[in-house]
Amino acid sequence: MPAYAVIGGQWGDEGKGKIIDYLAGKVKAVVRYAGGNNAGHTVINDKGTFQLHLIPSGICWPGVYGIVGNGVVANPDVMLDELNQLESRGIDVSNVYVSERAHVIMPYHIVQDNLEEKARGSSAIGTTGQGVGPAYVDKVSRGGVRFSDLLELDSLSQKLEYTIQFKNKIFTRVYDGDEVSFEDVLKRCRDWAEWIRPHIRSTDQLIHDLLDEGNDVLLEGAQGTMLDIDHGSYPYVTSSSPTIGGACTGLGISPQSIAGVLGVFKAYSTRVGGGPMPTELHGQAAENLREIAHEYGTTTGRARRVGWFDAVAGRYSRIVNGMTGIVLTRLDILDGFDTVKICNGYRANGHEIDRFPSNTDLLAQCEPVYEDFPGWDTPTSGVTTWEALPENAQNYVSRIQDLVGCPIQIISTGPNREETILRSPVIGQ
Repeated sequence: MPAYAVIGGQWGDEGKGKIIDYLAGKVKAVVRYAGGNNAGHTVINDKGTFQLHLIPSGICWPGVYGIVGNGVVANPDVMLDELNQLESRGIDVSNVYVSERAHVIMPYHIVQDNLEEKARGSSAIGTTGQGVGPAYVDKVSRGGVRFSDLLELDSLSQKLEYTIQFKNKIFTRVYDGDEVSFEDVLKRCRDWAEWIRPHIRSTDQLIHDLLDEGNDVLLEGAQGTMLDIDHGSYPYVTSSSPTIGGACTGLGISPQSIAGVLGVFKAYSTRVGGGPMPTELHGQAAENLREIAHEYGTTTGRARRVGWFDAVAGRYSRIVNGMTGIVLTRLDILDGFDTVKICNGYRANGHEIDRFPSNTDLLAQCEPVYEDFPGWDTPTSGVTTWEALPENAQNYVSRIQDLVGCPIQIISTGPNREETILRSPVIGQ
């Protein structure tokens, strides 16, 4: 049986955690393929509310594997904390595995992340300070530490000695910061090795075996398409590839294994951190939407920037990922608005632009061209059928579908599993 990808279609925070939890009961494994604990997925189900940063969002379903692939950079402290919290609440974590090829976020990566961001001053990217970027830099420069290295501490010790000497020169001479202790880092690695050993596995082989045995597998994206290191609004992006290409390289599976790509979009837009966002709202309008939706980051608690739905970015996201279907979340947040808007184009320097610009300076100059739609007073919260949606809400959803160019298969009308409209089958049918 095939794999199905769930990918953020905007700037992250689209509600992927709820959707993955909703779909995970139909699959054998949920597999995370990119990013680090700078991502946060909130899951609400009959077992309670869970905020997950590394463990895949399908963990609450019994018998479902939770796999962290080689494309992820992971902080073992965060992973251990999540595993302990899940176990304390009666969740079986024996099927949670991390790839032996996945890279470790080391303590010095976190130090480096914060020193670099501080040095950028007003040009700061807005990273979460979790060490994700520096870990990916070390991975690409072939100086990283992989989870398999934690099982060979003697050879790792030699590698760390050189690495930490080099890092300390940068910390003290370039950023006027403090040194990191080699002994403290090595002790941390020893502690990690004690508990992580049973969870380290050749996950690419495990995934291949599950697929060969006829199981469906769900591929969990983190962040969103517009934050992709190659295809997002560079340089205001994350350090990995949240798009569909990242799923193949981040797990070791072929494109032929993937039968469907679900793009998750909010019914409006949000963004955390710096960078242009053409449909961003300001002032009281932004505050009103932010407070209604409680738009604050799961990982950082930072207030998210908010705006109307951007169909130009949505079309681009659909093309980049080859989306076969759309999930529209948080439609209920727009209940009670007199007017709702969709951006169907940009205007910059007197010219109309109907494609998402690769040049960030040009994107920053873009003004949105809106279509206005009458709002709806009848609540959509908790609605579970298309027919029960107010006509104006149906019109709004249908127009998003037309502009993005992809069928909307699922509509989320609340944070709980059952608060969902399934318009057409997604997995295994």
